[in-house]
Amino acid sequence: MSQGVRMRPEGSGQALSEAYDTALLDLDGVVYAGGHAIVHAVESLAVARAGGMHLAYVTNNALRTPDAVAVHLTELGIPTGADDVITSAQAVARLISEQVPAGARVLVIGGEGLRVALRERGLEPVESADDDPAAVVQGYGGPELPWGRFAEASYAVARGVPWFASNTDLTIPSGRGIAPGNGAAVEVVRIATGAEPQVAGKPLPPMHRETILRTGAERPLVVGDRLDTDIEGAFNGDVDSLLVLTGVTDGALLLAAPPQHRPTYVDADLRGLLTGQPEVVAGGGGFRCGGWTATAGAERLELDGDGAGLDGLRALCAAAWTAAGEGVCELEAGKALARLGL
Repeated sequence: MSQGVRMRPEGSGQALSEAYDTALLDLDGVVYAGGHAIVHAVESLAVARAGGMHLAYVTNNALRTPDAVAVHLTELGIPTGADDVITSAQAVARLISEQVPAGARVLVIGGEGLRVALRERGLEPVESADDDPAAVVQGYGGPELPWGRFAEASYAVARGVPWFASNTDLTIPSGRGIAPGNGAAVEVVRIATGAEPQVAGKPLPPMHRETILRTGAERPLVVGDRLDTDIEGAFNGDVDSLLVLTGVTDGALLLAAPPQHRPTYVDADLRGLLTGQPEVVAGGGGFRCGGWTATAGAERLELDGDGAGLDGLRALCAAAWTAAGEGVCELEAGKALARLGL
């Protein structure tokens, strides 16, 4: 298990798809970006599934329904059923259902994924603050969500109606780059009202609870690209994690990660599920992995060696995280990272 102050990435003598029974995979930035499959994702997931690993797709994006996500993944060549998809809409709907009467009205600021999840819990989605809602729920509604929806939420929240958010990711990856996420929209309502929502999505416990309830995972591995949602969510759930470098996290962000953002394993992409992970070994005042040795100097991280760039990044993480302890590494890392070509 991953809880604690991590000083280096861990190794695994087994392929991760054999060491863990269930992969809890983020979608945006891990499996696809801008609707298109990320390189190596389809083939890697097929091999992991054929070897007996259960694949579950866990997303903070509350816009689409599990059915729609499953259809999209299947079209990409990843056979998926709706039961294999867990969304923050489902997590927030369960959270709301535990605090309002059965059949209560809920003002929805977001997309169809929220409405379907609320109905699954026996709640009635409504569109106006004047519909006497028992709660307000806000989730990602896509780039075309009208500005007036934020005003509708603000009217209800200002009257004291309980406010819930599916997630607070400030950004979301798209085919054209990084776009504002639901967290940015939540900030609009927070500024207008001064209120704070209850949040269900990663990295918070309601999302982890929803995932375990729906998958029955006993030895789960969280797989994600974001430190502040995927990896922190694994930390909060006390489970192991694999960070893939196909999304928003780069080497510099990884080296500066505080303990709750440090993944158990690091790999370039989803091929990392199919292999073991090399050990990072301490010695001689530094850390070795593969053909690389990394040390923390007085002002900067230093790297020597050659071979696979990821081995060097793993060694650098050990040097950076050890130097930082429970804090954030402030040593300059640019030259060391440039040598790795990552």
